[in-house]
Amino acid sequence: MKQFVLASLFAGAVAVPAMADYTIIAPANPGGGWDQTARTMQTVMQEEGISKSVQVQNVPGAGGTIGLAQFASQNKGNPDTLIVGGYVMVGAILTNNSPVSLKDVTPIARLTGEYEAIVVPAASPIQDIAGLIEALKADPGAVSWAGGSAGGTDHIAVGLIAKAAGVDPTKINYIAYSGGGEALAAILGNQVTAGISSLGEFEAQIQAGTLRLLAVTSPERLEGVDAPTLQEAGLDVTLENWRMVAAAPGLSDEQKAKVTADIEKMAKSENWQKQLSDKGWMDTYLAGPDFEAQLEQDVTSTEAILKDIGLVK
Repeated sequence: MKQFVLASLFAGAVAVPAMADYTIIAPANPGGGWDQTARTMQTVMQEEGISKSVQVQNVPGAGGTIGLAQFASQNKGNPDTLIVGGYVMVGAILTNNSPVSLKDVTPIARLTGEYEAIVVPAASPIQDIAGLIEALKADPGAVSWAGGSAGGTDHIAVGLIAKAAGVDPTKINYIAYSGGGEALAAILGNQVTAGISSLGEFEAQIQAGTLRLLAVTSPERLEGVDAPTLQEAGLDVTLENWRMVAAAPGLSDEQKAKVTADIEKMAKSENWQKQLSDKGWMDTYLAGPDFEAQLEQDVTSTEAILKDIGLVK
């Protein structure tokens, strides 16, 4: 009887899935949106008891495509390693002619969304978005823009702004940085005319008065944000940057379901919701077939935009 009880207990223990020790790849340098997303996931997943240990690894370069290629090739069938990505990566895959795409991983969920912000250094003579557009029209090449990787959300936004202003988008002087921290340093160091990125990445410097916020890419004014939309400035441009998490290729249905359940538990937690509120991120959680369909649609529309502004042939 004693052996039977012990055997039953052992069998029950085996039947309970072990808590995963996750590794999250942030395919960019520290300080940017993907890094912030990965480290926020790390904090919440540990505090919520979803995973007892979560490690974050930075693999920067080429709009996330270097990290994506490494992730896809080294983690096939491994359910414990995740990668953060988003709209930036969609464009980077196209502009870099990446041999690895989001079809080579297992999309799990869209997590957050942010609108873009256009800023200048506090010492800049440009006082508003009208002044920036005036300078752009006068000499497109003389206006330098600091943003994320080539073909990403920031680059697309500048191209759309130029086009809406009647400026040839292929003439813009866009300087791509692999991480938000590098781009921010260039802006603060007055090395560029203007900067563009997700609003949350500039928020602390805007509040500190070291950056001047000129406009945002939302369709309507954002609550608590003292800046006009591009549409108010007469530019028919709106753009939202979203971020996602994906798992490795080659997972079984059971493994994918387990990862999806863990991410859903994280995304629905009060802890995660507080982090979103504190960082000014919008909750755009979407998973399953609906997310996969949205992703496919975004890839198609992004390719059209990039061709339109001359970034992809």
